[in-house]
Amino acid sequence: MRILCTNWLAADEAELERQRYHDVAVDLWRGPPSQDPAPPPEFCRDAAAVINYSGVEGLGREPAEFPSCRIVVRAGVGYDNLDLAGWSARGIPACNVPDYGTTEVADHAIALMLSLARGTASYHEVLRREGPSGWRFDAAPLARRLRGAVFGVVGLGRIGLAAANRAAAFGMQVQFFDPYLPSGTELAVGFGRVHRLAELMAVSDVLSLHAPLTKETTRMIDAAALAAAKPGLILVNTARGAIVDLDALHDALKSGQIGGAALDVLPIEPLPSQHPLMAAWLAHEAWIDGRLTLSPHAAFYSPASMTDMRLKALQVVLGYLRDGRLINCVNSSQLAR
Repeated sequence: MRILCTNWLAADEAELERQRYHDVAVDLWRGPPSQDPAPPPEFCRDAAAVINYSGVEGLGREPAEFPSCRIVVRAGVGYDNLDLAGWSARGIPACNVPDYGTTEVADHAIALMLSLARGTASYHEVLRREGPSGWRFDAAPLARRLRGAVFGVVGLGRIGLAAANRAAAFGMQVQFFDPYLPSGTELAVGFGRVHRLAELMAVSDVLSLHAPLTKETTRMIDAAALAAAKPGLILVNTARGAIVDLDALHDALKSGQIGGAALDVLPIEPLPSQHPLMAAWLAHEAWIDGRLTLSPHAAFYSPASMTDMRLKALQVVLGYLRDGRLINCVNSSQLAR
């Protein structure tokens, strides 16, 4: 059987996969920034399965262009770049890999919070920029005590729960908003629960986003949500960039309504330098200095998580093709229609 790995991210040629599964033929397509982001027709025609390794780029071709495909997998948690309707119409299951980088993303969310709340990013930048004159403790505008502060979580799935547990270890009070979890979840996890986003915004000192990108969550953190925020809120996003309206965030930061933002993901990656938020950050404008920190969609990454992601994606494929065992299916409700 042939498996097409599209938007391949690793530097190697799938040695890990080839060594583990000798009888599987793996076709690699690296995608952008190549001139043609779509895999060649012969790869598409012969693939019994397709694994997409990008959290941003799609497959570059329509589901109908994969006539031999029996399953499609997003090698990662978010699957908003898969054409679920198209695959479902052909009766093909679409799956993800939701359990490969939980600890890395949760750790990264806490690290981003600390970079602002304890000023590590600010101290580093001021010392590098100003030298000895930057040796001062008041160079971090958002430094604060975390014990007793409220850590708000949007989306208490695997990663959200892991981040919440880490925040609780800092002595923070955890509150969460997740309309899709059953009643009583708050008792099981021991955290406070609110049933409206505005309620969570109003009480949170730090708000960490861990929701998937859907129609409901796209630009969920908009001008209205930010206006409801507790003054001085630190916003952390390691989920999906489009959950946050960056224009609204720019305005809320500049007005002082929002204390700071720590973003691992952006609606467009990388964000164009002419966007007002990015332009102000790059220029070290006084109002944003020390209040915004970025990382390059790297929360998921560690060598160990990359190994897990690659092997787990292949296990999902082979479990279905060889044994008929379907796991992590994200379009099951559409297939049942």
